[in-house]
Amino acid sequence: MAVYVIVGYDISDPKGYENYVPGVVPLLQKHGAEILAADYQAEALEGHAPGVNVVLRFDSEEAARNWYNDPAYAPVKQIRLNSTKNGSIVLAKEFKGPPE
Repeated sequence: MAVYVIVGYDISDPKGYENYVPGVVPLLQKHGAEILAADYQAEALEGHAPGVNVVLRFDSEEAARNWYNDPAYAPVKQIRLNSTKNGSIVLAKEFKGPPE
């Protein structure tokens, strides 16, 4: 079953953040992620929208966790952690309605 990783954060150090996207994209590709949305100017319909909003699709929860826990991601993740604030990463399972 597909899962979605929903990411939101505010960039607090733009210079420090510069190497994050070039570092994370190859790792996402390695783990079969599909980038469904990536927006630096998302509109909040309710509440507060973080400066960066990303929605990733993985084929399985295992694939998503393998990406997040990949040792090669650790230094890249640290770039994000050091250069952002107000961050969250949520793993949400694909919705399957009741059988028809």
